[in-house]
Amino acid sequence: MTAQPEEPTAPHDPGEDPAAIFDALPASHRDQFRAEYDAALDAAHDLARFKQVQTLLRQWRLRAIAYARPGYEEAVQDALNGREEAFVHYTPPGWEGRV
Repeated sequence: MTAQPEEPTAPHDPGEDPAAIFDALPASHRDQFRAEYDAALDAAHDLARFKQVQTLLRQWRLRAIAYARPGYEEAVQDALNGREEAFVHYTPPGWEGRV
């Protein structure tokens, strides 16, 4: 038997299940999610505002995935501190001067 390199795994996608999103979030973000989710549920009693729940779940789903990525917190700090050299600058072919 030979050792195989371990494939990097993508962060777990909780889907749009509120309980799975809550579990996937770091503890530091759970209170905010819960408060926003509860407010969206209260607003959903007005059928015209039901989409607010769906939008909130989609946004927090993406946040949970982002927060779970290795290096996320460091990248946020680099951005907040203006350390642009930490980021890869990529311009698609043919876009030079357009961006």
